Parts: sequence; structure tokens; C-alpha cells
Amino acid sequence: MEIVQGVHQIKIPLGPGPLSSVNAYFIAGEDGKGVLIDTGWDTPEAFQALVEGLRASGAGFQNIDQIVVTHLHADHYGLAGKIKQLSDARLCLHEAEAAMIEPRYVNVEWLLQETGRFLSRHGVPQEQLRDLQQASMPARKFVMPTPPDRVLKGGEVFKVGSFELEVILTPGHAPGHICLYERNKRLLFSGDLVLLEITPNVGMHPQSGDNPLADFLKSLDKVLGLEVNFVFPGHGSIFSGLRQRIGELQYHHQQRRLYITSAIRNELKTAYQIASELKWMNGTVTLKELGILHRRLAVMETVAHLQYLLVEGKVKRVTEGEIFKYWAGG
Repeated sequence: MEIVQGVHQIKIPLGPGPLSSVNAYFIAGEDGKGVLIDTGWDTPEAFQALVEGLRASGAGFQNIDQIVVTHLHADHYGLAGKIKQLSDARLCLHEAEAAMIEPRYVNVEWLLQETGRFLSRHGVPQEQLRDLQQASMPARKFVMPTPPDRVLKGGEVFKVGSFELEVILTPGHAPGHICLYERNKRLLFSGDLVLLEITPNVGMHPQSGDNPLADFLKSLDKVLGLEVNFVFPGHGSIFSGLRQRIGELQYHHQQRRLYITSAIRNELKTAYQIASELKWMNGTVTLKELGILHRRLAVMETVAHLQYLLVEGKVKRVTEGEIFKYWAGG
């Protein structure tokens, strides 16, 4: 579907789950060549949806000149390798994401070991540990690991017809997450930085960086000052009102931090214990009711909030045996 002239949204199915689809965007130039932003993951259904979406926009794989991936998660990167083979397009990815391709999708032993150790130290019970440690491994079958042809740093500009798409580094959801901003047309392709219907996951884990929630909040501040008429997100509906939505996301994280601080005011607790007391999926389900992957994401998001508070000096962390516990008492 052509949202504004030259910008075609293609919804790629993801199957059952909280996110039913991911948005890819094809931006066409006058010569028929264009840029594809994000790809969906590598399943027959996703591939067919992409083929049909390109056809509806009057294009095919031969029209894709560049593939720009906002971040390395399987639902955004998975089909990139196959599309590159079929189109001879150049694959573009931020350098921080490019560095994680091999440990995440090829030689995963180190990452598995570190993830297990991380979860254990944050209080995940032994009977759940292996399941949570392995929770992201099924996504590997939906990815063709492919190195980028062009490594991005931020500040680059992709020129496509009348479009000038500026790369803005916006870490937090992923260390090398990028947005693309069309300054003259006031369009923001936000990836998973700003979504309308849900709060993007911001978790701490062995590949997240030292303070991912701080990174995420700084990234929101970075795009808050942009003049934007329409936001083209990685999931859900296209929307206007970027500043209002950013305010809602900032408020959500502020309330989470207040709740967490209150939960450990008088008692030492692990991240897993705190996550068990929170409600998830827009406040509708408990940690026990979540599937394995989303349970792991919830624990990692709780750790990200605790790390943010720890750096600010608002909580303390102690080690009992090899387990981290947190406290916000005087």
C-alpha cells in the first residue's frame, strides 16, 4: 500500500504472537530502483508476502538497489540474505549490529553460555534456566546470516529520487538500532524505537551494552526534536503525533522505575522476583503466564531498569553466592 507518494508499506506476517506482522517499506526512485527498509524473517509465508507487496507497488526484486536493516532481530533481518541473492542489492547495517551476526546466528556457543550465566545470576530458577537460555534459538532457522556490504555509523544519507534518508543511530532496543529520517518530507522510519500500540522491549543481556535503558531514553530525546509529520514504525500502524507517543513511552518507563524502587524498598530481591511482581503485555498478564521467550524478555527488561537505577545511585546491588540482589532502602 502506498502511504505517501513513493513510500510503499509491505506487511510481512510473523505468525501467532503479540506481534502478528512486521512492516517493510519500499521507497522507489524515478528510475524504478529503490531502497527496502527491513525484510521480515525467512519463512515461505513472509517471502510470498514480500513478493506480492513489491508487485503491488509495481516493483520486483530487480528494483531493490539497497536493503537497509534497522537492527539485527530476526523479524527485521531474516530475509535480507535471500533478497540480496535475488536482487544483487547492497545490504546496509550498522557496525554494532554487523558485529553480532556471527555470535548470534552462526557460532552461538559463547552467547548461550553467557546468557545462561546472566539469567542464573539474576535469579532465574534452575528448573526454568535451560528453557529461558535457549528461548531465542528457534529464531535462527528464520535467518540467512549475511554480512553487510556497507557498514553504517550514523549520519549517512541514502538518496532515492526525491527522498534523502538520513541514518540516525538510536541504540537501546538494540545497540546498533537505526532510524531513517526524511527531513524535507518530515517522515521518520522508526524501526522498533517508537511503536504506537506497544512499548518496545529494552532488555539488558550479554549483547545489549552497559546501560540499554539509558541508551533508549537518549534515543527518544534525539528524535523528539525532529519535525515529523508521519512515523513509519517497524510494527503496527503508521501514525502522527511522535512527540505525544514519546511522552507516553517516557512515562511508562518512569512508572516502571518507581514501581521497581518501591518493590525493593524494604527487601532484597532478584530481578526475577521483581519481574514476577510486575504485569506484562500492557498490564494484562503475569510473568508465569508469558511464553518462554517473552518471560526471558521480561526478566531482561527488569534488569535494564535495575541497571539504570544502579547507575543513577538509586538502588544498590549485593551478591549472595553468585546471585545478584537489589535493594533501594536507606
